[in-house]
Amino acid sequence: MAAVQWHSRVRRYVAEKQSCGLEVASVEFGDYHPLKSITVTDSKSRRGARKGSTSSSSSSSSSVAMDPLSCMMDGTDPLSMFAAASASEPHLTLPHSISSGRKEKEDEVAVDFEPWSSKRGEILARFTTTEKLSINLFMGSDKGKVAITVTGSQRELLNLSQQDYVNRIEELNQSLKEAWASDQKVKALKIVIQCSKLLSDTDVIQFYPSKFVLITDILDTFGRLVYERIWSMCSDPHPLPGTGSDEVNDTAKETCLNWFFKIASIRELIPRLYVEIALLKCNCFLTKCGIQKTLPRLTAMIRGIGDPLVAVYARAYLCRIGMEVAPHLKDSLNQNFFDLLETFRQIHGDSVQNQLVLQRVEIPVYLTLYSPAIHWILQCVSYRAPESLLTEMMERCKNLGNNALLLNSVMWAFRAEFIATRATDFIGMIKDCDEAGFPKHLLFGSLGRSLACADPPEAERLPILNEAWKVITKVRSSQDYINCAEIWVEFTCRHFTKREVNTVLSDIIKHMTPDRAFEEAYPQLQSVIRKILTYFHDFSVLFSMERFLPFMDMFQKDSVRVEVCRSIMEVFIKHQHEPTRDPVILNALLHVCKTMHDSVNALTLDDDKRSLALLINGFIRMVSFGRDFEQQLSFCVEARATFCNLEPVLVQLIHTVNQLAMETRRVMRGSHSRKTAAFVRACAAYSFITIPSLTSIFSRLNLYLLSGQVALANQCLSQADAFLKAAVSLLPEVPRSVSIEGKMRSSEGFLLDFINNFLSTLLVVPDHPEAGVLYLVRGLLNMVQDYTWEDNSDAKVQVYVSALPLLAAMSQETYLYCIPKVDSNETLYGGDPKFVAEINKLCETLIGQVLDHLKILGRDESVRRQSSLAFSLFGCLLAHGDLRNNKLNQLAVNLWNLSHKHGYCDTQTSVRTLEFIKHLAQQPNMLHISDMVQRLILQSRT
Repeated sequence: MAAVQWHSRVRRYVAEKQSCGLEVASVEFGDYHPLKSITVTDSKSRRGARKGSTSSSSSSSSSVAMDPLSCMMDGTDPLSMFAAASASEPHLTLPHSISSGRKEKEDEVAVDFEPWSSKRGEILARFTTTEKLSINLFMGSDKGKVAITVTGSQRELLNLSQQDYVNRIEELNQSLKEAWASDQKVKALKIVIQCSKLLSDTDVIQFYPSKFVLITDILDTFGRLVYERIWSMCSDPHPLPGTGSDEVNDTAKETCLNWFFKIASIRELIPRLYVEIALLKCNCFLTKCGIQKTLPRLTAMIRGIGDPLVAVYARAYLCRIGMEVAPHLKDSLNQNFFDLLETFRQIHGDSVQNQLVLQRVEIPVYLTLYSPAIHWILQCVSYRAPESLLTEMMERCKNLGNNALLLNSVMWAFRAEFIATRATDFIGMIKDCDEAGFPKHLLFGSLGRSLACADPPEAERLPILNEAWKVITKVRSSQDYINCAEIWVEFTCRHFTKREVNTVLSDIIKHMTPDRAFEEAYPQLQSVIRKILTYFHDFSVLFSMERFLPFMDMFQKDSVRVEVCRSIMEVFIKHQHEPTRDPVILNALLHVCKTMHDSVNALTLDDDKRSLALLINGFIRMVSFGRDFEQQLSFCVEARATFCNLEPVLVQLIHTVNQLAMETRRVMRGSHSRKTAAFVRACAAYSFITIPSLTSIFSRLNLYLLSGQVALANQCLSQADAFLKAAVSLLPEVPRSVSIEGKMRSSEGFLLDFINNFLSTLLVVPDHPEAGVLYLVRGLLNMVQDYTWEDNSDAKVQVYVSALPLLAAMSQETYLYCIPKVDSNETLYGGDPKFVAEINKLCETLIGQVLDHLKILGRDESVRRQSSLAFSLFGCLLAHGDLRNNKLNQLAVNLWNLSHKHGYCDTQTSVRTLEFIKHLAQQPNMLHISDMVQRLILQSRT
């Protein structure tokens, strides 16, 4: 093929920019504007005019452009349609459960009431035993003998661990369901009765709360099954329970009565009581006020239980079911609590004390067994209760000699606002409590939880803190101490300054350092840090606390220490809005970030590395020394040495240094030029030294290019030359595939993007006086020529096509863009014919390479790729070549026709391109374009 003679088209960039500008069209006031609000027709007027009406409202809206979202509804917005429909339709009678909104609020418990299900798991996990548990269940005959008694005796036939026992109870629950499903209702009832008998047994007393949870699960299942069976017998449509027994048919009533008769025949009090409580809801099938009458009777029945622990859990179950079916019946709930108060003297009776001695259980441990039941009863009693009820409760507590267990439950149950306003009174009551049965620090812990949520009177806050801490600091057990201290840290942070918080931290360090007690209290110590960070966002104040960093030193377990450092950095990044140079903050956070960085090892997951790097980078971005640029660079040098194992941090540091170089030039422009130049060179040296330590090759390439651009902008030509040459030298090392988010992907697209960016930079890079004309361009193209591209890839010739616009721009008398105070090749060569000839020669070589590749694609029948590449080269010739040259003109025509030969060229793109060429041909001195248009064939696959 004959050699191509390339001549670049002469460009007039300013004129071209003006000709490509949008035409300004004048719009008269009142004319339609695309941003003008759309008139929405009133739905009421349109409803009457739908069938052929031509009302004024309809006609007026027709002149406005239709909203595409409202055209489906004839311009009527959906809210107007619904409003109109509701206005014209008659009001419907709502069902009872919806229309009587006030009754629904009274009869139902809202989401602000903590459900039993949230407490169940906590009780099972807290109340455990290592005693062996044995089982015997009597179903009325020897054949049905199955275990169901719990005892610590080793003489039982079956010795079960706690988990085995739990599994057996679950099996009984399943057996109950299976018996019910197979219509063995009597067997199901016997299972429930025998299980209920377990609740009278306190032989393994520490396990009793968990046993209560497990057995009441079975009772709940039974109650639900019976209720659903009776419900299914009701005549259709099913009535809502509680609306009246008249709506329940005789069959359902008779079945319900039959169940209650069976329950009444149970001889023993505890199983009869529990089974009837489980069926409490079924009373609604008998009479309207069935539940209301039954609750007082069941409450009175519990008074017959002699063991106070068994009695309190029976009351808890009655209150739980009562809250589910009739939460508005408060009298029964209150009476259960008042009855509970009367039984407290039994705790110190001979029968209970003898039982504790026999089982070797201390009284403080025994009292904790009451907590779940009393907490639950008081939660039910205090739910949406008036503040006057708390006053009554406090008086009753005083009458009982300020029983610590009861007082503790009161502070847990009632609203924090009620407790906070009486905090001083509660402290007085706590002082008068007997500490032998229930330690006072637990009472102060409960009070502290309320005061963390609500504020006491301002004048009382400091006395409250002093009184509380007098007790807390005397706690001997380190675990008990930190459990209570952790609660009061929030009160201290909430209402006081760093002085008081520092005092608290000092006290915690004093208690937790001996015997390395902190190792067993990491969760509580972490909570202390979180609470401090919640209230102290000024890190200059935070780190000025003398005991804060020594407190941090107690976190000596690596994983915990790193987690604490994470939490500190997250708060800093979230709340530090202004850059800082405070040495206290910088030194402390450098230590925190170094701790996170040093935790990285070969086993650290990539996600963890990224999250740590994000936190450290957030810190680096917030460090600013103002115009003390040398100090800023020194910080970056120190950070590079500190965070050398996290590549994203090194990348951030390089970006920071490049920004620093640009800021230095902007601020110091016109003054101290030598000092500024020396500093910029120091920044360049920093980047040049740091970049090779990165493992990601594309990070290195992009940072070499970026640093070279920064050096150019600062007139550091030798440094820019070094960066760009380093980038070119690195190209052969680019692998053919790279790992992205754990998946291997071809690197070709990333490499092409980089090369195109690199080419655009080369326009303003002056040739080195000792390296020859276009040495960087030639070096880049040589690397592209030698690179091992993927098989069946057009990437190499795509680079050649991309280089043509650069070379065309270099041949212009005036370049499209330049860098101030940097003499690019337009100044160095001044349009010298020899320089232009070198450019044209290189362009001809590149075009020849592309044409040779097009021939190969034609032989290989890769016509789709051939079409795309030919059209791309055609566009390049059209935009940048001087088509007055006949050979170049003919080549452009041939490329167009080749791209359309097999119909793979996009028709829409081709049509628009052809229209542009025709428009271009109408311009002056464009006769050669007019001739070319006649020879362009438009062909597509149809």
